[in-house]
Amino acid sequence: MSINVAVHKQGKPGESLQLSEVVFNKPFNEPLLHQVVTAILASHRQGTRAQKTRSEVSGGGTKPWKQKGTGRARAGSIRSPLWKGGGTTFAAKPQCYKQKINKKSYVTAVRSLLSELVRQERLVVVDEFIIEQPKTKLMLEQLKAYNFESVLIVSDAIDENLYLASRNIRNVALVDVVEVNPVLLIGFDKVLMTVEAVKQLEEKFA
Repeated sequence: MSINVAVHKQGKPGESLQLSEVVFNKPFNEPLLHQVVTAILASHRQGTRAQKTRSEVSGGGTKPWKQKGTGRARAGSIRSPLWKGGGTTFAAKPQCYKQKINKKSYVTAVRSLLSELVRQERLVVVDEFIIEQPKTKLMLEQLKAYNFESVLIVSDAIDENLYLASRNIRNVALVDVVEVNPVLLIGFDKVLMTVEAVKQLEEKFA
């Protein structure tokens, strides 16, 4: 069974575009998609926290006072975690949160998600998406024709006008084909793609 979507021009559907069944006609695999999205989000964590243990803080080379006769509790070093300025008992160290996802699983997850977008009619394909001047007002006028509340725009080529016109609009993101990933695709109500971007995605994930 062939998969077709209408190609919109100026907000109105026109001729249909046949999509690759390899990329846009796969069953939805929620467990795999969850695993991939979790891995991507985990890789964004910095993990740059760092604290010092008692062996790493400075000072404490000598015993603060003698063991007996002072009336105070015995102490062996000012680097003890009990002392102000001492080391931390379970010190936090830099940590890498990256999770390994093999290429086959990633590609399968993207295919699954793209197919689901088509089934839910959340994928909108346009012949081209061009802004004549770098003005937010012009971008809003174009988006108004599609009645979007939140949209991810995937373009085959991002020029300066398109970038500047879209960067200050809430719930609107602009990316090229290289930047497309599951986290972006699930983060918006609609995904707007140019015909050329669709073809490039088909080549990338075929």
